Amino acid sequence: MKIIGIGNALVDIMTQLKDNSILQKFHLPRGSMTLVDRELSNAIYIETAGLQKHKTSGGSAANTIHGLSHLGVKTAFIGKIGTDEMGSFFKKDMKKAGIKPILFNSMNDTGKVIALIGTDSERTFATYLGAAIELSADDITLDIFKGYNCLYAEGYLVQNTELIEKTLRLAKNAGLIICIDLASYNVVEANRKFLLSILSNYVDIAFANEDESKALTDMKPEKAIQILSELCEIVVIKIGSKGSIIKNRKDLIKIKPLPVKPIDTTGAGDLYAAGFLYGISKNLSLQKCGETGTLLASKVIERIGAKMSEDTWNILRKQITN
Repeated sequence: MKIIGIGNALVDIMTQLKDNSILQKFHLPRGSMTLVDRELSNAIYIETAGLQKHKTSGGSAANTIHGLSHLGVKTAFIGKIGTDEMGSFFKKDMKKAGIKPILFNSMNDTGKVIALIGTDSERTFATYLGAAIELSADDITLDIFKGYNCLYAEGYLVQNTELIEKTLRLAKNAGLIICIDLASYNVVEANRKFLLSILSNYVDIAFANEDESKALTDMKPEKAIQILSELCEIVVIKIGSKGSIIKNRKDLIKIKPLPVKPIDTTGAGDLYAAGFLYGISKNLSLQKCGETGTLLASKVIERIGAKMSEDTWNILRKQITN
């Protein structure tokens, strides 16, 4: 199976907080993704100048595609970057990971995310989309999807309804399995009706966490998954330290969490999706897909950022194949 992702091409700046005062100062809801303009992004960056930081290529779908590539799946990624240093960094990182970059260029700055990691490991994103937001429906053609079996789209793109709907429609017409992650509870709240529509019309596999599924259905996970499974073939709801639940049209599967010492939850959902879709690509059972997703998520939260070392990936590949 070959999997192509689409999302915001962003550079993540992982920043460890000493307390929540910066969140309060800039009115950033804890645990959310908040869109900021260039001026505010720079102000937050300056305010956090004395804190420990780490730069990596990011964006939700890009993180998932990175994970899949590390597991040996043939992948590509669609996004838009600036003709700047951050854009070059992003493209090189894609190629280094063995991902085919399908990147359109903009005259604006490459998007960046200041990921503010609290002392409790919860992360809050201040996202300046920059060039990423200029990815448009006009950029997407049917030819892009030829040769691929599955599309993975991040839910943040629903804020551009024309782009996401055309992307899903063309991919569906090309015969691809359609997967989407619901992204963030505040994005879901702002786009609830549209999300329900595309889930019903296009999506085969949907990923959500507890807050996102509640924002979409007003229900707790066990009830939410029943509702959403009427719209999609497979629904996955991640419930943090309680594990996850998976449902198709017949079965409800509960996946137990693994014992971890969390440092940073950034990328946990993205890597869960990577492990789950790896299982789908190998025709594994939904139980095994969920367990593989849980394994990857458990490892990524024990470090800063959504990327893991090659040594860690070597260990994971052996665990998954045994």
